[in-house]
Amino acid sequence: MQAQHLHSWQTTPDQAKRVQRELAVMVSRRNEVEAVRLVAGVDISAPNAAGLARAAVVVLSYPELMPVERKVITKEVTFPYVPGLLSFRESPLIIAACEELKAIPDLILVDGQGIAHPRRLGLASHLGLLWDIPTIGCAKSRLCGKHKMVPPEPGSYAEITDNGEVIGAALRTKAGAAPLYISTGHKVDLEIAITWVLRCCRGQRLPEPTRLAHLAASGQLEAANPVKA
Repeated sequence: MQAQHLHSWQTTPDQAKRVQRELAVMVSRRNEVEAVRLVAGVDISAPNAAGLARAAVVVLSYPELMPVERKVITKEVTFPYVPGLLSFRESPLIIAACEELKAIPDLILVDGQGIAHPRRLGLASHLGLLWDIPTIGCAKSRLCGKHKMVPPEPGSYAEITDNGEVIGAALRTKAGAAPLYISTGHKVDLEIAITWVLRCCRGQRLPEPTRLAHLAASGQLEAANPVKA
């Protein structure tokens, strides 16, 4: 799965912010998700003391949500940690892992923000543009905006707004668990994004694609998942 070349990765934080603003207007917030046979999750580990991180992609069949393929790569992280610029830090590694895929997913869930971002271009939106594939931001924490209290029942949600704009939703995926922060990545609207996240949950807080990607990136999936890397 090859990514388009939309900009250079050799950039300063100020240049990266300018790129985000330029790319944000290219994000499609309309639903273009059609027949989904393969759904993927992507995630990345924190760098170790040597500056190396593990990026993982796990592809699952749908609706069975059974693993089809996974790829994990370990590479050096070269962009500094700057809040709001994690896509410049993490995307090169995630792209490198996905370039090794044989199975091309129809939909990708990303452990990160979509348009629920100060410049409306989080990791999920950035990757969606680079791949031109529908993506959903499925973050564990909120980066910007505010929302009302989310009811306790699974499937309940509250819209996240920022400066009067709806940018995502705090979604309760599991009773007794903290909500997830869902937003349009690319080629999907918010309502459909929520629907697909719930369809991919199997009684856990995290949807199965990003849950398995998280385990793969942390090196915990090998014993539990027979799919070859």
